[in-house]
Amino acid sequence: MDADRDAVPDDVAALKEALAVERAKGLEIAAELAVARAKASEDEALIAKQKLQIAKLRHQIYGQRSERSSRLIEQLALTFEELEADATEDELAAELAVGKTTTVRGFTRKRAERQTFPEHLPRERVVIDGPTACECCGSNRLRKLGEDVTRTLEVVPRQWKVIETVREKFSCRDCEKISQAPAPFHAVARGWAGPSLLAMIMFEKFGQHQPLNRQAERYALEGVPIALSTMADAVGSVCTALQPLLSLVEAHVMAAERLHADDTTVPVLAKGKTDTGRCWIYVRDDRPFGGAGPPAAMFYYSRDRKGEHPQAHLARYAGILQADAYDGYNQLYLAGRPPGPIREAACWSHGRRPFFAMADIEENARRTAAGKKEIPLSPIAIEVVRRIDALFEIERSINGKSAEERLQVRQTLSRPLVEDLQVYMREQLAKLSRGHDLAKAFNYILKRWASFTLFLEDGRVCLSNNAAERGLRGIALGRKSWLFCGSDRGGRRAAAMYSLIVTAKMNGIDAQAWLADVLARIATHPAHRLDELLPWNWTPASALSARAAA
Repeated sequence: MDADRDAVPDDVAALKEALAVERAKGLEIAAELAVARAKASEDEALIAKQKLQIAKLRHQIYGQRSERSSRLIEQLALTFEELEADATEDELAAELAVGKTTTVRGFTRKRAERQTFPEHLPRERVVIDGPTACECCGSNRLRKLGEDVTRTLEVVPRQWKVIETVREKFSCRDCEKISQAPAPFHAVARGWAGPSLLAMIMFEKFGQHQPLNRQAERYALEGVPIALSTMADAVGSVCTALQPLLSLVEAHVMAAERLHADDTTVPVLAKGKTDTGRCWIYVRDDRPFGGAGPPAAMFYYSRDRKGEHPQAHLARYAGILQADAYDGYNQLYLAGRPPGPIREAACWSHGRRPFFAMADIEENARRTAAGKKEIPLSPIAIEVVRRIDALFEIERSINGKSAEERLQVRQTLSRPLVEDLQVYMREQLAKLSRGHDLAKAFNYILKRWASFTLFLEDGRVCLSNNAAERGLRGIALGRKSWLFCGSDRGGRRAAAMYSLIVTAKMNGIDAQAWLADVLARIATHPAHRLDELLPWNWTPASALSARAAA
């Protein structure tokens, strides 16, 4: 019996039918799994919400006994925020999966009634012109039956309003067919917020590092109370809506001839403690060597700093990688690595840093003026810094020129300085003990001499990895504000939004204005022209309208 059941048919038509059946079963299983995941996410968000409410009630009853209680409420609020966004993402994923089947029942989360339209807000009535003829028989004898009103909470800088989009209904006097204009697309499914409000929430959270609970407090003071769960719901929806653009940014970054790479720590909320995650950045910036590719940055999140993460991020990349001497990159530099070798370019700013700490004359002057003890300075370190600074002075004169021009100047001016520096470093190293701080600094550069001197062979290489460090600067500043990532998924969401916001800033674009315009257009924008919404190709809808009118 088992043999008969498992037998593979020889007929092509039967094979196609069997394949179709198996594919349908696979889609059903995937849909059921997505629905189950969405239900589980909803339960987790509900539990987190109840914990937050209990903590707030205890705080009200027993008062503030210590700073820890307030911090605990903030941590619970952040956890709930991330879980609520998780639940929304899983619900949307379940809807997509269920849509591919006919047998799996869909899942819609139960949401509390939102009180996001205070009566005191002004109303802006936008009426969509109704049909002039019956869609059924073509008669123009229509009579108005009523209207449907879609309310959208929108924000103008420092001014709130509710936009009421009206769709009038008409009934045909001849055939009684009811006609009505189609409903407008929202930036996100079942949207309650306009694109400008969504852009403000996202930019405040990821661009200005203001957690949602602090935003909610400020909006309430302005007379517009918005529930934390409602805002977290919007974050999950926006991240899902922007995912296609993120994929295009990633493809653009990974097509670079040269990448800057770096990482920084990110506190992650865990059970009873705080773990340390990592945020990785890969920057494409061809402007120093006159490249035509627009600048962009791609961020990734991981729970640890294992080498497997950058190896996975750069699995399909081949080119030049400018980074620090992190062992996790070593596998990327192997000669036989598919799809091709990655050439290591070291950062002279990183190599200069330990010498600079022993050669900071200005810091000693400030200490002397303040009456503090001076830092011991090293004449050797001062000389090394002077020689490296001379290389940077040459680089400033060729910044923005073509790779060929840069290489020619480097061969003429920089190579003699580098060769003299190597001789000087080896001479001084021979006079120092192995444990001396200067010896460690010398060895860091000399052991990686091929990587430090790659800029003398390739005009595309930069002298420093400052582009990646600039990209991470916002995270370093924001850590004091948002305190934690609420979860690993929250870290991945943050990395995605950092990628889009930092890329917009690198192209000289107002990230919040860009987000507002993209969210207003992305639902109806043709998929094959999605690259038009990328920051470096972006033209605001208002400019397009003005151009069309002219």
